[in-house]
Amino acid sequence: MELSVVGISKSFNSIGDGETISALKDISFKVPEGRLICIVGPSGCGKTTLLRIISGLDKPDRGRIILDEAEITTPRKEIGYVFQEPGLLPWRTVLRNVEFGLEVAGVHRNQGRLKALLFLELVELKGFEQFYPKEISGGMKQKAALAMSLVMEPKVLLMDEPFVALDSQTRNYLQEVLLRAWEKTGCTVIFVTHNVDEAVFLGDEVICLTSRPAEIGKRLEVDIPRPRERTGSELNSIRREILFFLEDERKKSLHST
Repeated sequence: MELSVVGISKSFNSIGDGETISALKDISFKVPEGRLICIVGPSGCGKTTLLRIISGLDKPDRGRIILDEAEITTPRKEIGYVFQEPGLLPWRTVLRNVEFGLEVAGVHRNQGRLKALLFLELVELKGFEQFYPKEISGGMKQKAALAMSLVMEPKVLLMDEPFVALDSQTRNYLQEVLLRAWEKTGCTVIFVTHNVDEAVFLGDEVICLTSRPAEIGKRLEVDIPRPRERTGSELNSIRREILFFLEDERKKSLHST
């Protein structure tokens, strides 16, 4: 089930002075089924806007999102979304949070319970099923949010900087959890991050966006077998190339203001 992003452009009107702000400009790429793609770019360049358009939550001014030959214009069950904030319901336990989407979809409670337990084990939350969100750490909350998305068995999972608020040690651990879950489920993942180390460690490919209006400035294959060594020379070479690109974009942005 290939995902195609075809000529996406998007502008917004500034609330203050009514000025038109161009966020995305003619962005096109394809993601083959089962790939993990990371997207990086300068802050405020429109990465989240692009994810929201792919999910069907926002509409582009021009362009189309195609999944399995069908155009995406509204949210669909085939596309999951993990946000920066876990979004857990505080009055429900971890288990009941993961069951929530299944309940809405009309899955029988016993079947939903078994499925939720399997996905909690997949993200390494076994033993925390009856805890409430206020009783678990930030990393555990994000694992629960990941389980909430994966339990619905999406074909494509969109992730918008889900580990940004975590300390580096927890972040590294959650990256490993994500990779194991991705390999088990086989779903396609599009992962937005500001963290270049994270992008090259996780991704099969890294797409680098320019400053606003965002265009694709560079695409880098990360053709390095997993498990990967975080400080290995091959990853360092790709990391440097991305950092040079982002620094160039920062300088261009400064000169244009």
